Amino acid sequence: MKVDLDGAKILVTGGAGFVGSHIVDQALAAGAAHVTVIDDFVRGRHENLSGAVSTGRVEVVDDDIRDAALVDRLTQGCDVVFHQAALRITQCAEEPVRAVQVMINGTQNVLESAVRHHVRKLVAASSASVYGEPSYLPMDEAHPFNNRTLYGAAKIANEQIFRAYAEMYGLPYVALRYFNIYGPRMDIYGVYTEVLARWLDRIDAGEAPVIFGDGTQSMDLVYAGDVARANILAAQSDATDVVLNVGSGTETTLRELCDALLRLFGRQDLEPRHEPERKVNPVRRRRASLDRVRAALGYEPETDLDAGLRAVIEWRREALCTP
Repeated sequence: MKVDLDGAKILVTGGAGFVGSHIVDQALAAGAAHVTVIDDFVRGRHENLSGAVSTGRVEVVDDDIRDAALVDRLTQGCDVVFHQAALRITQCAEEPVRAVQVMINGTQNVLESAVRHHVRKLVAASSASVYGEPSYLPMDEAHPFNNRTLYGAAKIANEQIFRAYAEMYGLPYVALRYFNIYGPRMDIYGVYTEVLARWLDRIDAGEAPVIFGDGTQSMDLVYAGDVARANILAAQSDATDVVLNVGSGTETTLRELCDALLRLFGRQDLEPRHEPERKVNPVRRRRASLDRVRAALGYEPETDLDAGLRAVIEWRREALCTP
C-alpha cells in the first residue's frame, strides 16, 4: 500500500538514534503532520532531534518498546510506523535475554499494535548481518543466512514474523536490510563505525591511524541520509511483503577507507600502522546487490564516499565545538 506522507501521522521507534533521527527529518520534509518518537536513549541522543523538535510537529517519548500498552497507545491513529529500535550487535551478545526481549518481543508489540490500529504501512529495519560471511558477492536477497550472531538471528526472526503477520492479518510491510551505515549522528560504539571514529580522533591529533589486520576486510558503506530516504520511498511505494537490501553497491576495504580519510584531512604523510586483527566482526567482505531495491522503490544511493566522509568530518567538528 502506498502512503502519501503529506499530512500523515507517523511513529518512529528508535527515532532518536542514528537512522531513526534522519527518518524523522525526512518525514517532516515530506510533509508529515505529526511524528511521535519512542526511544529509551541508550543509543539515541536528544541532540539528534533538536531541529525536528523545534518544528512543533514532533513528540518524543523516553521509554521502551517492551512496554506493550505504551506502544499500543502511541500507534493509535498512525498511518505509518518506521520500526528502527534495536540493540547493538555487541550488546546482544553481552545481554542475550534483553536482546530477545527488545528485538523479538518488542517487535511483536509493534506488530500487534500496527494490526490493531490498522496502520497503513510498516517499514522496518533489518540488517545485512542476516547474511553472515558471504557465499558470493554481491549479496542479493536470496543469499543464504550464514549469520552466527544473536543480533542477526533476531533480525531473521523479525523478517519471518513480518511475513507471518502479513499472511495472517494482511499487514503491509517492507523490511530493509541495511549494510554498513555511516554519516552524521553515527553511533561511535558500533562495530563498523567505531573504527571510523577512532581514526578521525587519531588523524585529527596528528597520529597514525591503526588498522587491525591487513586492511583487506571490506564493507558496503552507505550514507545515513540514503538509508533514511530508502525508508521514505518504502512508505510511499506500492511494495509490500518484501525484504530489500539498502547499501551503496560498492565494496570498500578498511585500507581504502583509511586512505580516503587521510586524503580528506590532507594528512597523507601519516602512514597507517597495522596491528594483529581483533575478532570483533567475523564477516570479512560485504557488497550489496541493489537490483531488487531499485526495481521496487526506485532507490539509488546518492552520496558518494568522499561527500559522505566530508559530512562526517564537519559534523564531528561541530559536535566537538558544542559545549
